[in-house]
Amino acid sequence: MKQEVAEATAVLIREKEIDKKLFEEIIKSVFLSMIKRKYNHTDNFFVTFNVDKGDIEIQCNKIVVPDGEVQDPIMEISLTDAQEIDPYVEVGEELVIIVDHEKEFGRRIIMAAKQNLIQRLREIEKDNLFQEFSKRIGEIVIGDVHQITVRGDIRLNIDKTEAYLPKGEQVPSERYRRGDSLKAIVLDVRKTTRDPEIVISRRDVKFVRRLFELEVPEIFDGIVEIKTIAREAGERTKIAVISNDKRIDPVGACVGMKGIRIQAIVKELNREKIDIIPWTSDTDLMIRRAMAPVIPLELIHLEGGNKVLAVIQDEQMALAIGKRGMNVRLASQLSGVVIEPVKASEYYQEELKLEDVEGISPDLIQVLKDAGYGYAEEALNDGVEKIAELTGLDPETTQHIVDVLNSYFEESE
Repeated sequence: MKQEVAEATAVLIREKEIDKKLFEEIIKSVFLSMIKRKYNHTDNFFVTFNVDKGDIEIQCNKIVVPDGEVQDPIMEISLTDAQEIDPYVEVGEELVIIVDHEKEFGRRIIMAAKQNLIQRLREIEKDNLFQEFSKRIGEIVIGDVHQITVRGDIRLNIDKTEAYLPKGEQVPSERYRRGDSLKAIVLDVRKTTRDPEIVISRRDVKFVRRLFELEVPEIFDGIVEIKTIAREAGERTKIAVISNDKRIDPVGACVGMKGIRIQAIVKELNREKIDIIPWTSDTDLMIRRAMAPVIPLELIHLEGGNKVLAVIQDEQMALAIGKRGMNVRLASQLSGVVIEPVKASEYYQEELKLEDVEGISPDLIQVLKDAGYGYAEEALNDGVEKIAELTGLDPETTQHIVDVLNSYFEESE
């Protein structure tokens, strides 16, 4: 048994870095469990284990009693039997007996103990793996693709450990094959009934953040700070940076001499476009920078929400919105404001004043103005009931006003 245990555990101790003291305690508990299974108690048994040599010794302390008076053979030993072990022992003394566990215990108990030991060691291994990668969350790792499932999930080998790259954490435009070497960020570590599941990602914005930290020393040292990142993985990333040292240009530091730093990141991201802008606490300026390469003519903050109208030159509208709405969507994420682009021709079109509308008497025009209406569009937007409420006019007169305004716009169109 000693040799089997030594061989079964030596590799685990060496390769999995299991603490020797902890391993020693496990061995003792496993053997004490084996003893209890055979004798129903462990009160007078002691287990010692030499981790380095794999030596296991079980001691049983028994009280020496006169011949023929042994009542409990587990706790007591007759004088004659005792003197065969120690010729000088006397009645009433305690004798330490070394138990030959390979002969004393049946094969079934020994095999159960061995399985228990291996299971305990595997639990330690799993816990060590969980603790190790829990500390590495947010760290970039490199692994080799060894399995691609039918659903498109990927299994990678990282430092002799399997990691999981779900379909949802992959970059849609990327294609992977077995044997490919990939960089990814450790996103999460989950306990399972088997080994811990190490979830990695190439899609998460933290992957881009970490790449910048590795490529730009000023970011790693805290001189340049990444304030916000907005990303559509595989397509475009917008990143806002600020310098804590006035002598350092944050954008220039990220780009590097002749663009060498940003080129390394773009290469890792398979030529994903990256826009870097200087961060500012001025919301309007931040929006203008975030919407690059388009600069809005005007920004109008709407009441009752975190929303802004961005007036864009007509010919730049498609560029402002971007492919599938990507540019304005990323700009909104980066600035923290919902941006709604509008064509300049539509926003700046001349509004119709009430006094320019024919078919409504001057007296009624004055009543509408007293109620706060200056333009025809304002009245039409409110409708009959609201106009009647604000002006005090009867429903028939109010309906007449709305009909005139509607007919005017129909004619204008």
